[in-house]
Amino acid sequence: MIYLIKRILPGQTIGIIGGGQLGQMMTTSAKEMGYHVIILDPQKDCPAAQVADEQVIADYDDEIAILNLAKICDVLTFEFENVDADTIDAAKQYCYVPQGSTALRISQDRISEKQFLEAHNYPIAPFKLIQSFDDLENVIKITGYPSILKTIRGGYDGKGQVILKTSADLIEAEKLIQNRTCVLEGFVQFDREVSVIIARNELGQQSIFPIIENQHRHNILHESSCPSRLSIETRKEVEIIASQIADDCLSVGTMGIEFFVSDSGGVYVNEIAPRPHNSGHLTIEACSLSQFEAHIRGICNLPMLKPQLLSHAIMINILGQHVQPVLNEIQNEGQWRFHFYGKNEAKQDRKMGHVTILTDNIEQAKIDVYQTKIWD
Repeated sequence: MIYLIKRILPGQTIGIIGGGQLGQMMTTSAKEMGYHVIILDPQKDCPAAQVADEQVIADYDDEIAILNLAKICDVLTFEFENVDADTIDAAKQYCYVPQGSTALRISQDRISEKQFLEAHNYPIAPFKLIQSFDDLENVIKITGYPSILKTIRGGYDGKGQVILKTSADLIEAEKLIQNRTCVLEGFVQFDREVSVIIARNELGQQSIFPIIENQHRHNILHESSCPSRLSIETRKEVEIIASQIADDCLSVGTMGIEFFVSDSGGVYVNEIAPRPHNSGHLTIEACSLSQFEAHIRGICNLPMLKPQLLSHAIMINILGQHVQPVLNEIQNEGQWRFHFYGKNEAKQDRKMGHVTILTDNIEQAKIDVYQTKIWD
C-alpha cells in the first residue's frame, strides 16, 4: 500500500533509523510533542536509545530489520544520509515515509549532488570525476592547485578527503583514490562559510532559520554563531537558493545546506545534508523553534512555523579531547548551556557534545570562551 500525504498526530509512532546525537535530539523533541519513538541502531547504549521508547538493535544496512521497523511505525525517518535509498523506497509499502529517497539519493553521492545543483543552475565550485590516479594527474595539470579531492560516497568530519596544495599532497591523494571513485573540486577562495537550516513538510510549507556562520578546525565543525555577518543582499540570496533547493529535491523534514561566500559577495553551494545539521544545534536555545522540532513537524506534516531568533548565540563542539576540561569548567560557567550526548567512549575528535552560549555580544563571548584554553 502506498500512503498519500497524511498528518501524523501526537500519540502515533515515529521510527528513526540511526541512534546518534541527531537521533537523540530528534527523539527528545518528538517525546516533548507526545509521540512514541522507536529507534534502530546496532549499539544498545547509543545516545538515542537513552531517550527513546523502544529500540531495534540492527545494522543500518539490515533491510529486513528496517522493513520490520516500518511495519510497527506510522512514519519513518533517518538521522544520516548513508541509509540505503532502495530500502527507504521499499519501506513505503508499510508506513508513511514522506522524506522519500529523492534528496537522499542526491546527497549521498557527491557526483549526483553536483549534477543536481549544476542542472538547476545553482552556483557551485568547478568539479571533475576522478576514477584513477592518472585521471587526477591529468586534471591537476589543467586546473592546478589548490583543489580538494573527495570520495563520492561516505566521508564526514574531514574523513574521505584530501586538500591538494602542492604536488607533495598527491601521495596522500593516491591512497584515497585506490579502489574508489572520487571527485576533484576547484578551491573556492571564500571569506566565510555559512549554513541554512531549512525544514519543509510534504505540502511544501517551509521553516527557514536565521543564517548561521561556521568555522572549522581540521575539517570538523568547531564553532557556529548566529546571526551571520552577511549583508542584507547576500542573506536574501542565500535564503532564496536554500528555499529553492529544498523544493527542487522534494525535501521533507530538516535539511542543512552549506554555502561558501567570497569577499566580493559571491555565493557557492557547498553541500546538502537531508537531516538536522551540526551547525543548527544552537537553535535549541537561540530560536523560538529548534531544528529538531522543525524536523518532527515536517515529517508529521504539521504546520511549519516561522523561527524567530530570540538571542544571538555561539555553539562550540565538544570533542573527545575536550570532555574533561569542559567538565572541570562547568562550575565556573553559569551562562554556558551544556549538551552531552551520552556516548560511552570519548575518542580524539569524536563529537561528544556541545556548548551553547546566549549573548548580546558574540565577539566578547568568544574572547571569554577561548580564555578558558579548553579549545586551544
